[in-house]
Amino acid sequence: MIFAWDFTEDFIRPLSKWGGFFFLVLGIMWIIYALYETKRRGSFKKRKTESWEFDVTKFLKGLTYIGILVGIFSIMSGMGELILDEPPSVAYAVANPGAGRNLFSAILLIVFGLFTLLKPLNDLPIASIVGLIVASTASIIVCLLIPDVLVQHIEIHFDPKWFFIILFIVILAIVAILVKFYIAGIMRISKIISWPPFAFVVAVVCLIQGFLLLVLGISII
Repeated sequence: MIFAWDFTEDFIRPLSKWGGFFFLVLGIMWIIYALYETKRRGSFKKRKTESWEFDVTKFLKGLTYIGILVGIFSIMSGMGELILDEPPSVAYAVANPGAGRNLFSAILLIVFGLFTLLKPLNDLPIASIVGLIVASTASIIVCLLIPDVLVQHIEIHFDPKWFFIILFIVILAIVAILVKFYIAGIMRISKIISWPPFAFVVAVVCLIQGFLLLVLGISII
């Protein structure tokens, strides 16, 4: 008998019951973000940083990757709780029998999970990587969708190889510019949420919410 693995039932549903745990992990991550940004800016309240080449150490890379994973899993946990109507912790299920999801907890997990996912964009050249991938994919798809009749017509005038090379470069440039434009908005959000006081507030809210869910079985709201 072949083992049947159901993504929703075997992964998302159990994950949705770990909301309290993910709040604690989010709180720890945002304390790290707050401390790091304070050191980077030279002040807890300073809003802007000087434009300089950022030296990404191996330790920082590890923390950044952890933040990305924590953000993704927190979003999935929140969405699972919201959609599958699951309690965010065992203590919450015991304290509120039959209550199912906690709407505030689910939404907060999704929002703070997204913030945690966006935060590393301020330190890593993800915009360039995403732009290159999207632009290359779009160029390849367009080239594959060109009808054979049009290719034969192109052959009459000049070498199709050079035509497709030029077409690829043009599409690559256009899509890369568009992606960079939209990513710029995300980057601005990332810089805003990188402000240490904001990071500290997020950390405190997450730690309190996680403690209440795991220990007392209640939510802030």
